[in-house]
Amino acid sequence: MRVAIYTLGCKVNQYETQAMEQELVRRGHTLVPFDAAADAYIVNTCSVTAVSDKKSRQMIRRCRKLNENAVVAACGCYVQTHPDEAAGLSLDLIAGTGDRMAFLDLLEQAAHEKEPLTLLDDALRRRRFEVLPAGGMAERTRAMLKIEDGCVNFCTYCIIPYARGPVRSLPLATAVAQTEQLRREGYRELVLTGIEISSWGHDLKDGTGLIDLLEAVSAAAGDMRLRLGSLEPRTITEDFCRRAAKLPNLCPHFHLSLQSGCDDTLRRMNRKYDTARFYGSVELLRQYFDHVAVTTDLITGFPGETEEEFAQTLAFIEKCGFAAMHIFPYSIRPGTKAAAMPQLTAAVKEERAARAAQVAHRMHQAYLAGCIGKTYPVLFEQKKDGHYAGHAPNYMEVAVKGHGLHNQVREVTITACDGETLWGEIR
Repeated sequence: MRVAIYTLGCKVNQYETQAMEQELVRRGHTLVPFDAAADAYIVNTCSVTAVSDKKSRQMIRRCRKLNENAVVAACGCYVQTHPDEAAGLSLDLIAGTGDRMAFLDLLEQAAHEKEPLTLLDDALRRRRFEVLPAGGMAERTRAMLKIEDGCVNFCTYCIIPYARGPVRSLPLATAVAQTEQLRREGYRELVLTGIEISSWGHDLKDGTGLIDLLEAVSAAAGDMRLRLGSLEPRTITEDFCRRAAKLPNLCPHFHLSLQSGCDDTLRRMNRKYDTARFYGSVELLRQYFDHVAVTTDLITGFPGETEEEFAQTLAFIEKCGFAAMHIFPYSIRPGTKAAAMPQLTAAVKEERAARAAQVAHRMHQAYLAGCIGKTYPVLFEQKKDGHYAGHAPNYMEVAVKGHGLHNQVREVTITACDGETLWGEIR
């Protein structure tokens, strides 16, 4: 049958969609664009914010308009955490965040029998990591490898532990085997992703941690370069940096989740570090990696955040000197502890986000300016407005004039910066 998939949310959702796409093709089905006529539509939903819930519902309703006779299925975090709401959306198949292969079995069954089906479990009781096909469907440039699922941090603003369950790790030997396969398939870069990859290995109870996995995957990757997903500051220790800096294919780009630069706000968020610990991680990375790109996330207007606390955050992010930032005004997530706390107005949250964005833009431009004159191995990914564009190991976008560069890694000397893009010349 013809199957169309729409994916909302994080890289883990994207990874799981790619795995389902590969499996559907293996089973003989045909993938079609989401706005095309299809026999089955899948919406891989997100529930990180109330806005994500709304977008998930909108896309589910849109499926019926595309083809009222098609099988409409939904999976993912929104369906896992809001099964009663999902039941009112006229779905043929409701599934959560577990067992993607069983979900596809039921999709085929729903198409054949035309009877509504449900596949939901208690995420908090999960103990098994579901191994899925790694890689991607697009042109062998960058692949993702999901190495971990679940989270037990229980930040007061986040519902994801309830949607994904406790930490489960991809076995090290399996990670190595999948990395070797992706290298043979011709991918040039591998992104290690998960819900909370800093916790990789905690459930294995054998003393291994993320740096042990990283060393093993690095050896298996050969000349395929490695990129890490978002990390918790606790990951960045002297031992981690000393060992990671010896890996020739590890990209010097580290995304450390900050959320606030004020210790009182971090405590209300139930984050497991303070600003001193976070800054120590930043300093360690700069000690071991030349011109490292440290990026982060920030939430503005968290419940109870005073103007003084926000001022502390602005001062702290300037002290850290991030290469890039993602900034979000706090969004109420029903079902979390923070939703019951005293709330700030939308105007205050947006105004603080705008002020933080000004600081972030200034730091980003300073980092880009520091790249001029340096030479980077750039992985070229696409033609763009008459030139070729790709990414340096620090994840900054680089553009050059040239032809036939797709999926090649070439040494590029940076000569200029134009807004968000570095321009250079191939050596």
